[in-house]
Amino acid sequence: MTPLSRRAVVAVAVACLTAGCGGGGGSAGDGPAVTESPGNRSPAAAGSPVSAPPPLARSVPVALEIPAIGVDTPVVRLGLARDSTVEVPPITADDPAGWYRYSPTPGRPGPSVILGHVTVGAHGDGVFRHLARLRRDDGITVRLENGTAAEFAVTSVRTVAKAGFPTEDVYGDTARPELRLITCGGPLEDGEYRDNVIVFAALRATAP
Repeated sequence: MTPLSRRAVVAVAVACLTAGCGGGGGSAGDGPAVTESPGNRSPAAAGSPVSAPPPLARSVPVALEIPAIGVDTPVVRLGLARDSTVEVPPITADDPAGWYRYSPTPGRPGPSVILGHVTVGAHGDGVFRHLARLRRDDGITVRLENGTAAEFAVTSVRTVAKAGFPTEDVYGDTARPELRLITCGGPLEDGEYRDNVIVFAALRATAP
């Protein structure tokens, strides 16, 4: 990992206390601090596919599709704010997802990170409102600026307490192209969601 990416990981670890969280009422679901979808293995235990596709050329993501939960959204680029925390997508009626630009582009080796809101204040549900409903092998397609697409399969879905955010699992280097989707979850406590919902996925196909 380069010095820049190490600094970015530290900044994101702090920022994930609030990343992907919009204001507003409602809960993304109660439950234990750490959960996984039935049949899921932990990211470290999940083996590489027998015939994994080759990595894609670097190209920034422009759109995200998750058919199982009805997501079809543009993707904006996110960097670091002045206080060295990660930026989050704008809170708007048609809120987009946001790709953290210090992570690999989707389809490149390593974990590409995309954030989204669970709620967006007075606007209601956020783009990742139903992220916790995803299950193992559900498909995720990220469309890239150069016209190609990276198709991922969910390997696990975890709900974790923000105080115990698994930084290394989310941002640590991986040999294969992987994807992380992050939002808030769990019950509301003093107006803030207690947990983060994290989807782990691995590249299963590419398309021109």
